[in-house]
Amino acid sequence: MSEDERLSSEEQTSNGGVELCSRKNKRLREALVSTENRGVCYLSRVPPHMDPASLRQILSKYGDVQRIYLVPKDPTSQLRRKINGGFRAKEFSEGWVEFAKKSVAKGVAKILNGEQIGGRRRSSFYYDIWNIKYLSKFKWDDLTSDIANKSHIREQRLAMEVSAAKRERDFYMLKVDRSRAQNSIKERIKKKQKTMEQSLNGGSADISDKVRLFPQNKPVTDDNSKEKPRLSKDFLAGVFAGGSNTDDLA
Repeated sequence: MSEDERLSSEEQTSNGGVELCSRKNKRLREALVSTENRGVCYLSRVPPHMDPASLRQILSKYGDVQRIYLVPKDPTSQLRRKINGGFRAKEFSEGWVEFAKKSVAKGVAKILNGEQIGGRRRSSFYYDIWNIKYLSKFKWDDLTSDIANKSHIREQRLAMEVSAAKRERDFYMLKVDRSRAQNSIKERIKKKQKTMEQSLNGGSADISDKVRLFPQNKPVTDDNSKEKPRLSKDFLAGVFAGGSNTDDLA
């Protein structure tokens, strides 16, 4: 390859790179311009059974719809509906709709607000009323940042609630453990007192009921204290009588 051919190929490559960059910049500028030209409408109330697909289908008749965001209702209410045999699909409380042009968004809000939704008569929201408002100087990025902030705040609040619930649980468990320990101590004291009372009552009963027998010796008596043989009165009378006769003889 000659020097001229090499230089020409490098020039073409550089020109191609410049053209590619210019095309990218042009697309970026167009995207920014289109983003600046977009308008956002706010729905303060989403009719029952209406989802993003059905909302897009209805509003696309008036202009190009870019993005839709609907806020789901409380999951507990949805669970309650399922239990009671009601509508099982997800329902929404409010929402935002982004149109490709601000003029379209303004016109849609002006035409539809306060009007009957209509459509097919079999539709569940045929008789519902539109509650739609154009948000001036409001961009979709504002919505995403607001949603992120709300999500962050909600997560912080949830973390605080969980932490408070854990502290309450720990405090309750501590009280339960203390109560159990106190009850255990009281039970042990009662058992000790009962055992001591039983031992004391049992000992006194044994002492009162028990008859102690000691071996006893017969009483010792003097031989002199025994009754001596006594002389009969006749014998004594005869003796004394004989004595008196001898005196007379003398």
